[in-house]
Order: sequence, then structure tokens, then C-alpha cells
Amino acid sequence: MTAYTVLRDFDNMGFLTPARSFHGFPKRSAPVDRALAPREGMRLDARAGDLVSVEIAAGAEARILAFGPRGADALAELGLTANTAMDVGDCDPQAMFDWIAACGGTCRDLPACRIAPLDEPLLLRVRDPLTIWVFWPTPPEALVTGGLGGAVRVGHRQAATNSPLLPPLLGDVRDEFTVPRGTALAYELKKGEFLQIIDVEGQQCSDFNAFRADGLDRGLELSIDGTATRSMVRRAFPGPGILDKFFDAEMRPLLNVVQDTCGRHDTFGLACNARGYEERGFPGHVNCSDNMSDALAPFGVQRRRAWPAINFFWNTWIDPHSHHLMTQESHSRPGDYVAMQAMDDLVCVSTACPDDIDPINGWNPTDVHVRIYRPETPIRRAVAYREKEDAPMTISQNSAFHERLAPLTQNFAPARDLWAPTSFAADGAIGEYWACRNDVTIQDMSGLRKYDIIGPDAERLLQHATTRNVAKLAVWRGSYTLICDEAGTVIDDGTLFRLAPDLFRWCCGSEESGRVLEALARQMGLQVRIHHLGGAMPNLALQGPKSRDLLRRIVFTQPTVPALDQLKWFGVTVARLNDRDGAPFMLSRSGYTGELGYEIFCARADALTIWDALIEAGQEFGITPMGSDALSMIRIEAGLAAGNAEFAPGIDAFEAGLGFAVDLTKPDFTGKAALERNAAAPRRVLKGLLLDCNDLPHHGDPVLAGERQVGIVTSATRSPMLGHAIAIARIGVEHALNDTRLEIGQLDGRMKRLGATVTDIPFIDPQRKRARA
Repeated sequence: MTAYTVLRDFDNMGFLTPARSFHGFPKRSAPVDRALAPREGMRLDARAGDLVSVEIAAGAEARILAFGPRGADALAELGLTANTAMDVGDCDPQAMFDWIAACGGTCRDLPACRIAPLDEPLLLRVRDPLTIWVFWPTPPEALVTGGLGGAVRVGHRQAATNSPLLPPLLGDVRDEFTVPRGTALAYELKKGEFLQIIDVEGQQCSDFNAFRADGLDRGLELSIDGTATRSMVRRAFPGPGILDKFFDAEMRPLLNVVQDTCGRHDTFGLACNARGYEERGFPGHVNCSDNMSDALAPFGVQRRRAWPAINFFWNTWIDPHSHHLMTQESHSRPGDYVAMQAMDDLVCVSTACPDDIDPINGWNPTDVHVRIYRPETPIRRAVAYREKEDAPMTISQNSAFHERLAPLTQNFAPARDLWAPTSFAADGAIGEYWACRNDVTIQDMSGLRKYDIIGPDAERLLQHATTRNVAKLAVWRGSYTLICDEAGTVIDDGTLFRLAPDLFRWCCGSEESGRVLEALARQMGLQVRIHHLGGAMPNLALQGPKSRDLLRRIVFTQPTVPALDQLKWFGVTVARLNDRDGAPFMLSRSGYTGELGYEIFCARADALTIWDALIEAGQEFGITPMGSDALSMIRIEAGLAAGNAEFAPGIDAFEAGLGFAVDLTKPDFTGKAALERNAAAPRRVLKGLLLDCNDLPHHGDPVLAGERQVGIVTSATRSPMLGHAIAIARIGVEHALNDTRLEIGQLDGRMKRLGATVTDIPFIDPQRKRARA
């Protein structure tokens, strides 16, 4: 590779602040300390001097594997001895297998160290660079039935280093280099190679452009065109998925985005340039446009005063009301990156932006790192997922059912930390909708969060944390309930199942409710364990009027648990596939459609077996895979609430239309006082709107009575069953009577009005007779 870099007399200009990491001083990343989910494997990329701790509570055990730089067994480097082989039956090792394959290794007969419960944490000091995997092995039967003992917790404290703290390699690197702050570097990229642009220390903008190499040979500058790209992908910038490509002005693709851990970039304008600094009073300030021109000159690219560029990590947006271009400090964190694959031979240029006089780089320019991977590298598409803003980043995974889903559709979207299908090509969202109404559908719902709450104080904890009376919940029963804060605002909703007197399973929308339960248990000093099941328990929704008939073909239950036909609405049992030796799974009569339906929760190792059995048995009943687009239509028709729509920060349970899930007669629970006060004098209620048209409102559109806004749209869809658009809206009580005529405002809420009539929700089957059938 031939690379050209431009270095300028940057520090002598008198207005550059010191680099954020204080260059030359040791740097250390934040310590890692988290509990494993059952069957989960955690990867640690350790350097010399790092400390790794493994804490194993009674009732659990751990498996540790270690690999050197070339993939060889390195347990001895940690002072450990291999005393067992990796047991794939009790762990979910696919992520480790993918990593081994990417490194060119083999997954056969992997030596592991089995660690029994310890009175104190096992502390390991790393002498040489290693990759360590730690697993919490759990048999599928124990996972499904709950009641797991013990826990496994892993800590990782990195040693201080003067080297950049870069993310783990994605595969086989051909070349890598650092673009120092305030400079640019041009380089060549061959067709099929992968490019990874890394923000080393966070909040650093990196301008980027790419040119077709054959075009430069012919004297043509065919580079990334922001206008063409936005038009083709219908977004401000492409991202992993279908609409993932950067295009040139002739609308031919140059690169496709494979991974993006930041998700906030700018393609609205130009790279910083001399004129921009001059007009702000900084003549002579080093700038990205001049740096790019200098770096590209050896490739025959004509100099420009201002270069159009993809401004990676620059946090910009267009204000929806004023249409002004807005900016704040960059949103990227240390180690955030964008990975792209070249679709032709390219000449590329990357900068580390020198802007130190506004928030673009967090007021402090730093370095950018570039890696180039060979085409054989298996880099899958992914985005970053964080449980909360300051949580460690994980990369989105394929669900346990992906191997069966991928041949059926290309339409996937992130569902928390997993890719989930939005629709399927064979039937489309409308066909899937009618299949759920008339026959039976199968849907991957593995993005749900699941927690086991175990111990003598489990009921007491849940009684204090949730809005329904847990004391009334019998074993093998579930109920829809809420977790609220002190103001009565809904933190999370979900279904709480009781599997034993002191064992509950909480299936919910986000990890925040898990953190609330853990904090409350500590605060109250309760004897209870809370296990986050993570990705260990994928689940399917089997919904539609023929779902029970299908399950009768394959479900086997022992006489000690409820049989399939004994399950009432929100009943739950533990079943097996076909016979007493079949794959185990938890089966509940529940769902998110308002139709008769069931949900299946299983171990990851059994996911494909169960999927295949359902599909085979379902042919007789017209089984159809369903995605999130069809579910959204059905969910709105059924009047079912969704997070960040019907319930959101500042909205209490009654205003979210969830008052039916609040039992104000039960003993005290978090948020009860506020909910009692609000229930006595509600200001807003959740109602349905029947529109006079098929124009589709959007979340946040104003609901108007004359010239006054009296409500807001929370969700809307075109109802295939009703034949027109419908909306769920939060409306002031004075205007919430059925048959009241209101309008939904569009085009600034004034220029276009959609007539609507207030009605109750759900829109379809108000007595839920279909679900209770």
C-alpha cells in the first residue's frame, strides 16, 4: 500500500487545547464487571499486565478457555490446567466458534478448565496477550424450568498503557495505521476488502471520501456523492442493513456499511475548510479540506478549496421546525467505529479533524485509526447496543433462529441486541397480518428480556416493585404487569410468570426493570437472586386461531404440570417436543396480538429443532412467518401499548392506558401514592381515533379541537380489517368522550387536517374474546 500523510505545525498555532487523553501519559479503559447469563460466554481481549477475576457462587460453575495470538491453547499462561473438553450441550458457544473461525482456527476438541464454586474470586494475572472466554454452563432443562443456583461474575481490569486502546480485531488485517490529529491520509482499497475507521478516544470527527481507482486512471473523479447517497438510501446516511451503500454521482455503489457502532454522522455539508475558519477569525488554521487535497494530490486528484465528505462521528441533524442544520459535541465513544466493504478498487482519504474552536470534536481533536481487512474476513453486519448510555457496548447478534429466517427475507432491523425480521418476501406484511387473523403465524421474539427472580423473598420483592398483586398469582399462572417509578411513570411492562412458590420469570421490554429489581433488592436487604437470562432463552410467538390445533400435534407434558388444553389465558407450563425425551421448552398462553396465541421459550441449543417441528406441523394449518411490520398493525388494532409510544418518560400508567394493570387495593408498591393521586383526577386518557381517510398520522402529530391542541398521536396504522387509518392518542379528558370529532394536524399542524372520531380501544374485539377463545 502507498499512503500519503500530511503533517502540519499544529501545536504552535496557539489555540489548540491539550489532547483529552493527555498524550504520553498512561491510559486505562474502564474496568469490566458483570454477571454472565446462564450458558453465556464472555470474551476478554487481555493484554500483558491485565487482571481477570472470576467469581463463582454456590450452585454454579465456570468453564475458562484461553487462546494465544495464533489461536493455540494458552490456559497454562494463566496458571490453569485443562481438565475437561468444551461441552457445547450446556453452553452457547457460537460466538466463540465464529471468532475461532475468523482467526483461522478449528473448533474441535477445545480444551477448557472447569472451575467449581469458590469461597473468594479467582484472580488471574495475564503475562502475555491472550483472548479469554468464560462460560457459565447450564443444562437446557435447568434453564427452561428455572431455579438456577449460584451465579458467575467476571471482572477485567486492564493494565495502564501508552498504546491506543483500540477495539478487538474483526479479522485478518492487511494493514493498519493511525491518522494523527489535524492530518489526513490517503490510501488504496481493493475490491472486497473491508475498511474500519476507528475513533480512538471518542468525540472525534473523521472526514472521509473515496474515488473509483479506474476513474482516476481515466482522469475522472468519481467519488462519494452525499446527495446521491441520501436519495438512494432515503436516509441522512447509510447503515448496516438493506440501505447500506455509499454511491457516486452516477448512482453506482462504492462501499457498503457493514458495522456501525456510533450511528450518528453527518453528510449534509463540506469538510472543514480555510474559509470557514477565516470567517470565524482564525486565518491560517489547519483544515481538513486542504489536508485532503494534499494527501490526494499524488493520485492525480485536483485540489479543491472545500471537499464534500462523509463526516463520520460528527453529530448533526436538521431541526424539524426551523429546518436549520444543528450540531452538538460528537456522540462517539472511545473505540467507536464504522466498517465498510469496498465494491470496487478505490482510493480513499481519511482525516482526523483539527477543529478545536467549537463542539464538533468535543473541543479537543484527537487521533483516528484505520484498519484494512482482507476480503476473506467474515465480518457480519452489526450495530452497537448498550443497555443504557454509559453501559459497555455489545455488537448486535443474529438470533438463534437466524439460520431459518435468513433464507426467507432480507428485511431485518435491530431489536435491542438482535436482528429481527420486519417482513417476509413471500407474503409481505399484509399477508402476514391476515395469516395471524385467520390461521397461524410464527414470529421470532427473542429480543424480549427475561429474568428469573428466585428465593424466599422473591414474592416480597415483586410485590413492592410491580403494580399487580403478586400474592394472588398462582403457580403456573402469569399476569401482565408494570414496574413504575415513584411518580407512577412506567419504567417497563411485561408478563410475570410464577413457576414455583419462590420462583418467578419476568419477561419484559428492557434491562432497566432488571436494574430496578436489583437495586430494590439491595435496598430492602432481601434474600433473593435475580438472573438475567440474556440470549440464553430465545422465544417464538405462535399466534392465530389455529395455534392451539398446531401445538396439539407436537406438545408433550408430564402429568405434574398443566397440559396444553388446560392452559387458560396467561397460563404457563413446561413441555417437551413430541415425547418425554424431546427438547424442553416453557409454553405460555400469551402474546402481543389480541388473538389466541402462545409463546415458546427454549434453550438456544434447541431453537432450530423447535422451529423445524413447528413449521412441519404447521403446514396443515397454513403457518406463516411474521415480522414486526405486521405485528405493529395488529398491536395497534388490539390497543396494546408500546414503549416510547404509549408509555414514555413523564407518562404515568393511567395516561399510558395501562390502568387495568394497576391494583390500587394491594399493599404499598413503588409509585402507588402518585398513581392514586392521578387516578382521582386524570388530565389525559388514552383513546382511539377512527380516521376519515387512509392518510397515515405519525407519532407526535398534534390532535386538535379547532385551533387548540388537545392531545398527541402515540401510534397509528392503516387497519386492513377496518379499511382505513386508525390512531391511538393521548387526549385531554374534556375532549375524550366517544364520538367526539377532532382533527389530526399535519404540515406544521395547520396546513393539513385529518378528520377523526374518538372511540374506545381496542379497535377490534374489545372484550378480548379471540384471545380467550
